[in-house]
Amino acid sequence: MKPTLQFRLSQHLTLTPQLQQSIRLLQLSTVELDQEIERMLADNPILEREDLEGDAQAAFTPAQDSPESAPGAHSQAAEQPAERPEDWLAEMAAPTWRGEDDEDSDRSAAAQETPTLRDHLNQQLTLTGIGERDRALVALLIDVLDEDGYLTQPLEEVAPLFSAEAEVDLEELGIALRHLQNLEPAGVGARSPAECLLLQLRTMTQHPACALASEIAAKHLELLAGRDYARLRNQTGASEDALRAAQKLIQSLNPRPGAAFARVETRYMIPDVIVRKVKNVWRASLNPEAMPRLRINRLYADLAGSAGNGSNALASQLQEARWMIKNVQQRFDTILRVSQAIVDRQRHFLEHGEVAMRAMVLREIADILGLHESTISRVTTQKFMATPRGIFELKYFFGSHVATDTGGSASSTAIRALIKQLVAAEDTRVPLSDASIAQILGQQGIVVARRTIAKYRESLQIPPVNQRKSI
Repeated sequence: MKPTLQFRLSQHLTLTPQLQQSIRLLQLSTVELDQEIERMLADNPILEREDLEGDAQAAFTPAQDSPESAPGAHSQAAEQPAERPEDWLAEMAAPTWRGEDDEDSDRSAAAQETPTLRDHLNQQLTLTGIGERDRALVALLIDVLDEDGYLTQPLEEVAPLFSAEAEVDLEELGIALRHLQNLEPAGVGARSPAECLLLQLRTMTQHPACALASEIAAKHLELLAGRDYARLRNQTGASEDALRAAQKLIQSLNPRPGAAFARVETRYMIPDVIVRKVKNVWRASLNPEAMPRLRINRLYADLAGSAGNGSNALASQLQEARWMIKNVQQRFDTILRVSQAIVDRQRHFLEHGEVAMRAMVLREIADILGLHESTISRVTTQKFMATPRGIFELKYFFGSHVATDTGGSASSTAIRALIKQLVAAEDTRVPLSDASIAQILGQQGIVVARRTIAKYRESLQIPPVNQRKSI
């Protein structure tokens, strides 16, 4: 066959670089957006941050000679009050609104002030009067403790960690373990949860329920965990009152004595939107602390626009900087529009809490705002809203729905809240089963299957009925 040339017309949907950037910025979290901006600032000298003394100025302030600067930037900033946020907002979010340097310094200071479990135990070890050899054995046992303070390795596996010349036998290690178990916190060095509880009960011999609690911890812990009180009474011969006192004492103990010394990394959450009630109407506004303040460097902009400059690179960077400012502004405008639509439909939640949450899906907000459902999904992912009831991810306000007898629907969040209320108010001697909860909700017009109740209960980390039963 001979090669031939053919012309074919077809249509293709092509995303411009500006639109691609707009979509990418929309799906970024506040932290990721800040990282993207820092990268852009490092690559493009024409784009720069505004160094503002206060928070009353506009969040986005492109240079006046930038024709593509968004006119709504100053009007949007004008809606943000310059005064300090309400007390509820300050209590919830003030620790999150800080610079990176402050965060790092506070975290490092906290890390220096809080000793590790190993440091805490070694400090006590230096104050004991035991011999040098025993102290070295205890120090080794401290090194092999897990983060909860348990000795998970058998002594037979610990002994080979010493050199053959040390001639360490199991009897010596057993003595060292008893020294370790005498240190604080009580329960450290235990080899099982039962031993951990017994070590703590050993310090409470004056408590009237200590003897029975020790017997239960040593021999019948599985019966207590399974709430099998009938067998527990038969095995111990104790009365209900005595069992109740022993159970209360055991529940007051700490099965993870080393957890208090664990290093927990703090994650700071910066809300993108703040919700306030203004003249009896719930209003959403952008959080000025989450909004980067960007502008065009006027000197570089003049160089890029000067005649005869001949620098296509500067002109390209100027265009990229303008795109960035415009797309960041558009990102926050979209977040605000979506947030206000959510607030309008979930105002009963803001007034009355989770039980008043209405069923809502992404499609509803997309239809209201004339946006695509995928856009709503991007906006609501990793974006947070500060309300008088707490800080929530925007996705929190969406959820599946359950049919009601009246033909309407109830939000899964509201049903979870009702389950939580019913369990909190139940008689622990005769707790509610999943079928009973489904029946109660059915009497309120909410049709929920028993297996759905079980699923919601598990998501709330509420134990099943047999584990909620008390003496």
